[in-house]
Amino acid sequence: MGTDYKLVDHEKPFHYREGDYDVTRGCAWTGPGCHLGCGVIMYTDEQGKLVKCEGDPEDPWTDGRLCMRCLDVPEVTNHKERLRYPMKRDPKDRGKDIWERITWDEAYELITEKFMDMKEKYGAESVIFAQGTGRDIAAYITRLCWSFGSPNYTGLLSGQACYLPRIAGMAATTGHPWIPDAAQQFPERYDHPDYEVPEVMFIWGNYPLKSNIEGFYGHWVIDLMKRGMKLVTVDPKVTWLASKSELHLRVRPGTDAALALGMMKIIIEEDLYDHEFVDEWCYGFEELKERAAEFDVKRVSEITWVPEDLIVKAARMLGNAKNSTLQWGVAVDMTREAMPAGQAILALWEITGNMERPGGMIVAPEILSVAGGWGREVLGPEQEAKRIGIQDYPLYNFGFAVSQPDETVKTIETGVPYEIHGAWLQTTNPIACMGADPQRLYHALNKLDFIVVVDLFKTPTIAALADVVLPAQTFPERNGIAFVSGAQRGSTINKVTDVGECKSDMQINLELGKMWNPEAWPWDNVDDMFTDMLKPTDMTFEELQEVAPAYQPIEYYRYKTGKLRADGKPGFNTPTGRIELWSNFYNQAGLDPLPYFEEPEPGPTSTPELMEEFPLVMTSGARFWGMFHSEHRQIERMRHYRPWPLMEIHPETAERYGIKDGDWVWMEGPMGRAKRKAKLTPVMDRRIVSCDHGWWFPEGDPEKFYDVFDLNINNTLPWIPGKSGFGSNYKSSICKIYKVQDGE
Repeated sequence: MGTDYKLVDHEKPFHYREGDYDVTRGCAWTGPGCHLGCGVIMYTDEQGKLVKCEGDPEDPWTDGRLCMRCLDVPEVTNHKERLRYPMKRDPKDRGKDIWERITWDEAYELITEKFMDMKEKYGAESVIFAQGTGRDIAAYITRLCWSFGSPNYTGLLSGQACYLPRIAGMAATTGHPWIPDAAQQFPERYDHPDYEVPEVMFIWGNYPLKSNIEGFYGHWVIDLMKRGMKLVTVDPKVTWLASKSELHLRVRPGTDAALALGMMKIIIEEDLYDHEFVDEWCYGFEELKERAAEFDVKRVSEITWVPEDLIVKAARMLGNAKNSTLQWGVAVDMTREAMPAGQAILALWEITGNMERPGGMIVAPEILSVAGGWGREVLGPEQEAKRIGIQDYPLYNFGFAVSQPDETVKTIETGVPYEIHGAWLQTTNPIACMGADPQRLYHALNKLDFIVVVDLFKTPTIAALADVVLPAQTFPERNGIAFVSGAQRGSTINKVTDVGECKSDMQINLELGKMWNPEAWPWDNVDDMFTDMLKPTDMTFEELQEVAPAYQPIEYYRYKTGKLRADGKPGFNTPTGRIELWSNFYNQAGLDPLPYFEEPEPGPTSTPELMEEFPLVMTSGARFWGMFHSEHRQIERMRHYRPWPLMEIHPETAERYGIKDGDWVWMEGPMGRAKRKAKLTPVMDRRIVSCDHGWWFPEGDPEKFYDVFDLNINNTLPWIPGKSGFGSNYKSSICKIYKVQDGE
């Protein structure tokens, strides 16, 4: 066993008996959602049925806390509408609710026959492999894709506009992903002798009490506030955390880069930056200083709608802090020029020296890097060169091995540079959630000869497009390892129950992979595969189950000791060995090497001619407690909490349009509309409406795709990525609103 790893001293083994129940300690990591790996205790009765899930009080991350989705996972796992066995339908019957139950062997044989026929006739690149968000399948679907011979692993989200823009941007400019230091890397947490509480945390484009990206939990913010940390919140909406903040910057959606550059100008001009860190460890400061000089506070205030005095106070608060950290979110990614926005924001912490220091930003510790896929070496350079989008967007050559989504859709439509004939869609529901212009995506995918979907429930994507459906397991039904985003630790997902004929995503991929390319899948079972992946820990999967979670050793200031570079030299893993404020990677890709701001389009400044007809700014995708993206709509308790898709609107704005609380309204933009129920709330800016995303009605007609094309907010959004191929305007558009009429 890996003796360097620190373990939590549990009072009981991971599996034990308590009264009438078998009790198992484990980790919750999809499906159903989300991005995290919460510590859970699961109870099963004598029939092996999961009856209760509660938080594990011995888990240092969650300390017994658990959200309502995990508390209600028994309802999800045992739900009567779960997919329980493989199904197929004739491709000519797509869109019809006509299904035939088949065996797993029949499903595998049919899929293999169809995909191998396409591979022989059109090349392996003619099949795309797509996944959704927050899934612990990136390692397995990428290996399946590449071992089949296809370079086209993707997510059907314009500009990969969720997490990847920030991750790719950090990799390009610093060589590493960075996370806020909340002592999550230590099993003793805040009591670790080297840890320091941040003086101030900026929460930027994220609401961590409801949306937990990078393995970061909202209750950590409150833990740190109790220890003296101050908050600055950057969010258009008044939230509970915003109300507890020293400063609340109510930024116009999509203008974060301008705000960051304006703060940067103040920090530089008032000499609040860390001269020693900048001189020794940063590259391109003078060029950055010149760029920031363009953003005087008056101009920035006009762009962002944030008052001048608050911009100045926020900059000084950051510049004067002994240490500061940043918890940022998907709002940064969901603007077209997400890459320069992320570059500008992170540069504030770079020039103030808050990198790899206690209570600042730290390089995320990794046991196994799976964010960029697993098994890339099995693909080969000839097929790699066929990956869609790398000619149009060269930055995709420097980072994640994904096909560019917008170009992937265009390739399906046009057959250029080659034809696409098949799709493997695993735990993704793109026409309800990810895909911009969902009807365009639907018509594109409907051109394909053969589509396989793996999921928990029948979704609009399955109803509209699937030829074969494979039933996946929820996390209580399977084993697994949880290499979550952010600070990794060794955690295990532990099987406690079975439902129908469902199989885990990992088992499905392993079994098909062995049929397609056995040399790339040499393991007899998933537990052996997990053990092989765990080689860096010197633990077998079974050993890790007994002791998890296991924490790897970590220290601060690793750039000084050569522990951030493969060659062992001091510095950062970039061409210059420094944090690149002026990015060589961006320059090589034909992009502006410095951060910049570009107005969202359409928008009040970029398209003023549209504002008379579409006078409101529309943002979408704010998370809420009971559902994860397009999941949980059929789960009774979760649906009771959020029965309808909502549009949040200020009462004075609603009155201006004759709208009352609870009215059904159309939210219409320049290219489409979506139906919502109005929720009047003073937390909204009078110029902005906020709309739920991912909505469909499972109680609706499957042959109308559960009303998804009436309800999907993405009806209003185009497939247009940023110059880098990353980022898209999912959270910053314009709209008009009016009541739904009888019969609509």
